[in-house]
Amino acid sequence: MIKKVCQISLIVIMAIVIVSCKNTKQKLQEYVTTYNSTAAGFKADDVTLTTARGYINDNKIELRFETGLEPKEASKVKANTSFPKLLKEMIHKNQIPKELVEEGIQFDVYFLANDNTVLVKEVLNKESIAEFL
Repeated sequence: MIKKVCQISLIVIMAIVIVSCKNTKQKLQEYVTTYNSTAAGFKADDVTLTTARGYINDNKIELRFETGLEPKEASKVKANTSFPKLLKEMIHKNQIPKELVEEGIQFDVYFLANDNTVLVKEVLNKESIAEFL
């Protein structure tokens, strides 16, 4: 009798654990929602606004960092040095979760001039994230 109760309890617990686990697509949606809700408090040099978009079917998240920089060559040079540092910091603070990258989510990250011209684009995936760590 006790053995049967233990078996049934174990099955119920396993079912609850399996049902309560989030899949990658749910994590992607949750990340985008959370990121955008906290974006107003984001602080970084030259960044005036940041937003995230999720592409569930492509397993991709797009992060955009709008800046006050002019679309000039000097701005590109500055962005090429400061942007990788920003991404590294965000990975270490778990603002870009390694867990999502390891689950196959790709981050397309854009650093934009004040007219939305792309100054720098980085792609974070399983292969490239090591460069930032």
